[in-house]
Amino acid sequence: MARTTATKVKEIISTSLDDTIIDGYINGATLLIDNVLGTNTTLGDELLAEIERWLSAHMLASTREQQLKAAKAGSASATFQGVTGKGLESTLYGQNVLMLDTTGAFASLGGKSVSILAVEEDYS
Repeated sequence: MARTTATKVKEIISTSLDDTIIDGYINGATLLIDNVLGTNTTLGDELLAEIERWLSAHMLASTREQQLKAAKAGSASATFQGVTGKGLESTLYGQNVLMLDTTGAFASLGGKSVSILAVEEDYS
């Protein structure tokens, strides 16, 4: 069940998208939060709602509402904020998710390293 609303998300990201479209992003954020943090997290309901709000804005800013970094009028040009492949660090909204998640669960999502350890077996 969603913890935030389209109205709350619109308080932090400028968008003209219909609330039903924003609700789709909120649903995705809710599922991700429940999966990453679990339903029995030590974070309070208010903090989870804030994380969900900022995560929804991050998802919007990463797709339909990319944030303009620079614009040029002559020979029209535009540069958008964010760097593909940087996960939550790619937008200011995602950076706030990382700050609000005091468990560090969202910070540990990307770039997982794998190592293999060989253990000698004594067959005698």
